[in-house]
Amino acid sequence: MRNIILLFFSTGIFFTANAQKSDYQLVEQTLNYYMEGGSNKDFDTLKKAFHETATMKYITDEGYKEVNALEFFSGMKPGPRVDRKNRIAEITVSGHAANARLELEYANFTFVDFMNLLKIDGEWKIVSKIFYKRAE
Repeated sequence: MRNIILLFFSTGIFFTANAQKSDYQLVEQTLNYYMEGGSNKDFDTLKKAFHETATMKYITDEGYKEVNALEFFSGMKPGPRVDRKNRIAEITVSGHAANARLELEYANFTFVDFMNLLKIDGEWKIVSKIFYKRAE
């Protein structure tokens, strides 16, 4: 009887551990909120990916720019789905910190996004983004 109870207990722990998503999968989910929200012009989905104080830093013809990411994307206008291919090229997770490289491929150019994420109160959030617009 003791062995049967031990077997059920061990099986329960195994299935509980496997049912929970890994940090890698949770980071991937956060990145998908960003990519799908942007592709679908859906700010509510996109904002799930970002911490409220997340920054976005980039270079324009005028030089270096730094903005609050959510404020920048809040101007997104609803419309038809954007014609682009989204790809997570790389994810690295180390404890409660992670980074990722994304490629958002349009017809004539590709945005290469570098995201830094932190696990805050149990949720992975993008805290900073830098990017480069690569001409094809």
